Amino acid sequence: MLPEVDIILHNAYIEFRTLRTQVTPCCLEVDFMSVKIIANEPIVRAVDAPVSNASSDNALILACQKGDAKAFDLLMKRHKRTLFAMLNRLAPDWSGMHDDMVQEAMIRIFRGIKSLRNPGAFKGWMNQTVTNLFYDELRKKPKFAITSIDAPIPNSDGNESSGMDIADFNNQPDELLERKEIMSEVNIAISQLPDSFKKVIVLREFHGLAYDEIARLTSSEVGTVKSRLCRARLKVQASLNAQRCA
Repeated sequence: MLPEVDIILHNAYIEFRTLRTQVTPCCLEVDFMSVKIIANEPIVRAVDAPVSNASSDNALILACQKGDAKAFDLLMKRHKRTLFAMLNRLAPDWSGMHDDMVQEAMIRIFRGIKSLRNPGAFKGWMNQTVTNLFYDELRKKPKFAITSIDAPIPNSDGNESSGMDIADFNNQPDELLERKEIMSEVNIAISQLPDSFKKVIVLREFHGLAYDEIARLTSSEVGTVKSRLCRARLKVQASLNAQRCA
């Protein structure tokens, strides 16, 4: 017999001896037998149920937070198509990168899932993770096409020249310093904007995205994007004027 059961039976017997002077023998017998039945039942301890395809998202997430690799694999298989759909919405022109970006998104989800306090907010949190990944990849891309000056260029007669001759239009040191100061002022002005204004002006002015692309990324209407962009530019201009007058 298990030690825990021995203790329960011993306590039940003591309780039985105590109750003898308080109730009738009939009641004693019934009460004691019910205690014996309870005591003889197996002691069940709470254990984590194994995860499976039938497990809910919440159960899988809680298991992931405890380091269950199988739970994470099931969770990602369940939401892999959602990840692709998110990327297709954010970056339809990057279809050749979607596989790698999904893998990177999964890595970020795996590393950050323990910090998710509310399993019910998983989909929103996953969407934000993918959006942040998109912005990171967007920053890596040059705004303008790059052409090598060493690449041969065809002439009008069909022959190729040795390369491209480009005039030196580099700014002078004083011009570079002035440009650096202006950019610093602009960055300060943008950093003070509300988040909704900041997103549209960065995507438009720094990454050259079209209005409809910005609308898709920010889940807004094109008219809303144009309005926010206009107000953002006015606020930046006002901030620059204030900095120069200070």
